Amino acid sequence: MVDQIITRMKSANAGMSIIVGWDIGGAHLKAARAEAGRIVDAIQVPSPLRLGLDALAHAFAEAKARVGIADRHVVTMTGELADTFFSRAEGVERLTALALQALAPAPVSLYAGRAGFIAPAVASDHVEDIASANWHASATLVARSLGDGLFVDMGSTTTDIVPVTGGRVAARGYTDAQRLAAGELVYTGLTRSFVMAVADRVPFGGRWSGLINENFATMADVHRILGSLPEGADQMSTADGRPKTTEHSRARLARMIGSDVAEVGGNALTHVARWLAEAQIRSVVDGAMLVLSAADLPQQAPIVAAGIGAGVVAEAARRLGRAHVDFATLFEAAAAVRGRAAQCAPAAALALIAGDPP
Repeated sequence: MVDQIITRMKSANAGMSIIVGWDIGGAHLKAARAEAGRIVDAIQVPSPLRLGLDALAHAFAEAKARVGIADRHVVTMTGELADTFFSRAEGVERLTALALQALAPAPVSLYAGRAGFIAPAVASDHVEDIASANWHASATLVARSLGDGLFVDMGSTTTDIVPVTGGRVAARGYTDAQRLAAGELVYTGLTRSFVMAVADRVPFGGRWSGLINENFATMADVHRILGSLPEGADQMSTADGRPKTTEHSRARLARMIGSDVAEVGGNALTHVARWLAEAQIRSVVDGAMLVLSAADLPQQAPIVAAGIGAGVVAEAARRLGRAHVDFATLFEAAAAVRGRAAQCAPAAALALIAGDPP
């Protein structure tokens, strides 16, 4: 009954401009609903593309039921890089087709970053512009709101580091390959990153212990052990399929150093987890320092923190001697959804900039 009331409220004002922004990732689908330039809802639904497109279709159905009908839908994506597809071009084509089917009959536009909003019918002509352009939407909103700053969005899998100067996006790279080379895309995320991708060794028992190159544990386990995992941030299954508890996270982390949890002891594993979290923060700081070394950003320009890893970003800002700003403070949003909007930054940004005058 409550859901029916919410749905009626969302569609009650026929004269209100309602735009829903969508971000199709390789692991999650994110959506944000804007009514007259105000974010009123945001949602993230797990949809690992490695399981095929059916998972994404179900995620669209779940998210659409939550965010309701709209005058217009705008879509960005990073999921085209998933190995479900032979090429990024195939990924863009198939994800576009699925989005059109899922969001019908409302109008749908694709975000092509530097090329702006385009019709789905011409997507094949803009593959390089569409592919993994979600960061550009968020950075565009930051540029319009602040003028100067460093936008840092840490999600479940990756971290975007994008300079904005003089009210424009000042990224040196655009494609994933270019951004990796420029330090503007760091492949570390708060939850899904495999532990052995963050470090190849850890201090343990007064010695360096190598890590087993198996997906026995993820950074979600590390942050769960440390109590730094935001509620609801870990939406994927655990590496061993067992529960998302501190006890089981310790067992998974112990396996990374070839041990059982009973052999290691709680304090030792906490030290290992703390070292891994530190290694992850350092990778973000290193990326930011590389980007800042090429960007003409005044020292007073803040770091804008977004994503489920916004807490890590805030610590990186402290180490860099810069103020940090919460992404959700850059726009009007219902108080209850500000946190979710910041975690779904590209979707929220799309919903807002799509409503701006051309």
